[in-house]
Amino acid sequence: MFDFIYIFGLLFSFICGAAFAKRKIFDAEKSRLNIGERLVSKRLNAYLMDEQIAGIVINNVTLPIDGSTTQIDHILICTRGVFVVETKHYSGWIYGDPKQKKWMQVLFKKRSYFQNPIHQNYKHIKAIQALFDFVPEEHIKSLVVFTGDGEFKTPLPKDVVLLDGIKDWMNQHENHIFTLNRIQFCYGRLEYLRMPDNDETEQLHLKNLSKQHTV
Repeated sequence: MFDFIYIFGLLFSFICGAAFAKRKIFDAEKSRLNIGERLVSKRLNAYLMDEQIAGIVINNVTLPIDGSTTQIDHILICTRGVFVVETKHYSGWIYGDPKQKKWMQVLFKKRSYFQNPIHQNYKHIKAIQALFDFVPEEHIKSLVVFTGDGEFKTPLPKDVVLLDGIKDWMNQHENHIFTLNRIQFCYGRLEYLRMPDNDETEQLHLKNLSKQHTV
């Protein structure tokens, strides 16, 4: 217990130095999170505290990639490695196959389709692998979390969980993969290379998404 408090205290001190300096940025970041993203961010932070794991959750990260941008809902950097998290907040019935390009939502007998979030998060994973080129690829993992009252009518694919499944999924991964120094280094590089979390970045990302959909 003492070791955890000491390690977490060191990490907390390091992070707070940057956090207080960027308080306005973090406040803006929080305001841009939707309901599902706020729930997942809160649950990830609670996981670190409850399981006594040193780490940090970074939300709403926009990175430049291949002349465009990619936006990541959450990145968890902790002693278990790096976790790239995509959040989906849905109601109704959900049908999803890991190999299909589109998944389906049925709400009040109306069908609508959305991009396979596993495929969507793959682009995020590649961006983080390029950013953290010093980290073995197997230590950078993808997770998709569904919030809301949606009900899966197909089996949950691998690495896709409901909100309450985050803890069990995380605990499947080996601990002590990263040292405190490695966590600090990853966090520092991410904060240095991510795009500013402001309205201009958001508008640029939306513009890039529009271009992709019209190609």
